[in-house]
Amino acid sequence: MKKLNILLLAGSLIVMGTLTTSCGKDFLDKTPQHSYTADTYYSSDDAVMKAIEPLYNYAWFNYNYRAMVGMGSARANDGWNPYLNPQFATFQVTGLDGDLANAWKSFYLVVSMSNQLISDVNTYSTEAVSEDVKNLALGEAYLMRGWAYFYLLRSWGDVIVYENNLEMTNTPVVPLTKEEDVLKFIIRDARRAADLLPVASTSNHATKYSAEGLLAKALLAQSGWGKNGTRDQSILDEVVELCDDIINNGPYSLLPDYADLFKYDNNNFTMQNSETLLAMHWADPLTATWGTYSANYSDLAWSGASDVNVWGGIYASVDMLDLYNEDISDSIRFQATFCLPGIYYSYWDTGNDLVAAADKTPANGYPQPTGYVYSKKFCQLKKWVVGTKADCQGHLAQMASPLNTYIQRLADIYLIKAEAILGNDETTSDAEGLDAINAVRARAKVDNMLTSYGLAELIKERRKEFCMEFSNWYDMVTWYRWQPQYMLDYFNNKQHRAFMINQGDVLYNEDHTISYRTFPNRQSSAWYFYDDNGNCYWNDCLREEDSENVVQKVEEGYSYDVDALSRARDGYDPVTLNETNIFMPYPEADVIRNPYFKEPAQSYDFGDEK
Repeated sequence: MKKLNILLLAGSLIVMGTLTTSCGKDFLDKTPQHSYTADTYYSSDDAVMKAIEPLYNYAWFNYNYRAMVGMGSARANDGWNPYLNPQFATFQVTGLDGDLANAWKSFYLVVSMSNQLISDVNTYSTEAVSEDVKNLALGEAYLMRGWAYFYLLRSWGDVIVYENNLEMTNTPVVPLTKEEDVLKFIIRDARRAADLLPVASTSNHATKYSAEGLLAKALLAQSGWGKNGTRDQSILDEVVELCDDIINNGPYSLLPDYADLFKYDNNNFTMQNSETLLAMHWADPLTATWGTYSANYSDLAWSGASDVNVWGGIYASVDMLDLYNEDISDSIRFQATFCLPGIYYSYWDTGNDLVAAADKTPANGYPQPTGYVYSKKFCQLKKWVVGTKADCQGHLAQMASPLNTYIQRLADIYLIKAEAILGNDETTSDAEGLDAINAVRARAKVDNMLTSYGLAELIKERRKEFCMEFSNWYDMVTWYRWQPQYMLDYFNNKQHRAFMINQGDVLYNEDHTISYRTFPNRQSSAWYFYDDNGNCYWNDCLREEDSENVVQKVEEGYSYDVDALSRARDGYDPVTLNETNIFMPYPEADVIRNPYFKEPAQSYDFGDEK
């Protein structure tokens, strides 16, 4: 009897496994207990719905576990920790890197599982399976496959594209597909998903609008991909139409409070919030098995942040500190993304630095948070750091977070629309475009709404809105493929990549600006810069050595160029981006097995499709 096989593809390496499923009534609520055969399994709506579930967690696990942080955020220079995937931030990752290989395998596991689900639902579904559930399964498989290839494209460029697992098993050594055809394939999958998925869904499954979100984002990329500074206006027009459909007709809305996006109550394993178009849904940390829960919590959280064992933490980059200093009214997003000295978090209780609060009724045996004051002179990650078990109704464990991982949320759609309206103009004052970008700013409660914007403003807005959500680098690659020289100048001259700082001295001033001193990336000599009088260099003033006492302010003549000072030091090692390292190397094991990796990519055979 033929088994329901899932192909775990890593380049030419195929590993055969068996799809498992559970009979729990809630989405991803239990550990799978049984295995089935394909020709008898698809005999009910419940069975098909359960077959979809691994596409929301298990398939993405090896990417989400560690590689996602380095690939999506560290490469964008959102934040930094020299002990967590530094090779991604310094653009020194090699084909031998384990996290690189895990990401590659994970994306292709999503592809293989999606291919298998499409094949099996079409082949084995009995008459007892409703057409609506069949369409949902097929639509979600196309959608997840499209997203997997979108990540692959923006990570490696040319990649292997395949739709038939059996053919790939029989002939695993195949050529790479050209970037433009990979993008065309993604768009085709997104269109198919949009045609199949419902306008509304239950149990946190995808909708037609989820597919339109991928379609809008992929079309925006296609409009300028490889066109050296121009974009196709007809494609941009379709992008705007798709965004309008999602914003005006979809069941989504921006959460009123930005911080709510990363709280247990609004983003846990039993639900998704009104802003989520698509997310990785992770199983309950208390009952889940390895591979089904979000395992990066102990990497992201820092000592003192939780009552479970954690060992990581991400520090805000100089880039992000400077961006927030440009607009001190943008404090809501900053404080929800990174902790600031002296900031009180009413919804978070680490068990340390408790703040007196009124008695609150315990929930499920766990008391409500009494608050926490962050007192360190750092800017450590707050986003995704949920606190203690009490903050999560007990649903927290070492390396196991209850939070879903966003793939796309509504704020992205607003900014996609604004960018599509900008089109080929350097700046625009278009009313609809301004409404879109200002909707995101208004939710963040910044003081001033924009009256015009260009690519520079869109980059700043995206970097602050999606900082440490593991997506900023992918958007930067899209911009690079549209405006290569603009983005190389941005990477090497506008971003402060050369610092690679582990933030050690941060002060939150009374005027709400941030003072910091940097630790430049150098191979020898002390980290701190001191002048002949024993003073060290801060971003906004001169201070006494190891002291907060100000010697000279900017208005008193204080001025220095930390980049020039850094480059003058012995052993200084700048991070330079160019056309050779924007895309990552292929996993070495696959390059060895498949000689096509060393040959030019080929066009994909789309058959009779236009």
